[in-house]
Amino acid sequence: MISYSLSAFIGYSIGRFGHIYGGQIAFFPHHLIVGLFLVVLSLFWRNKYFKVMIFCFGIGIFVSDFDDFLGLKFWEADNVIVKKFWGFD
Repeated sequence: MISYSLSAFIGYSIGRFGHIYGGQIAFFPHHLIVGLFLVVLSLFWRNKYFKVMIFCFGIGIFVSDFDDFLGLKFWEADNVIVKKFWGFD
């Protein structure tokens, strides 16, 4: 259980770091697409432990960019004015 939470936190951290420092790159998809891809990929994994680890990691990445998902932003640069790690921008 702790490893699943840690996997989700690492995914969230990587997603936030990518949003703050790499989100200004134009013509690059948002990392929520990577998170959704990992969630779908985990459905086809055989080993249950790695299946849940990949699922939690994908959810962590997806949640870190949840505000862009709600705004249906999939393929545009982010305008990061205030660089904050915790949150959903």
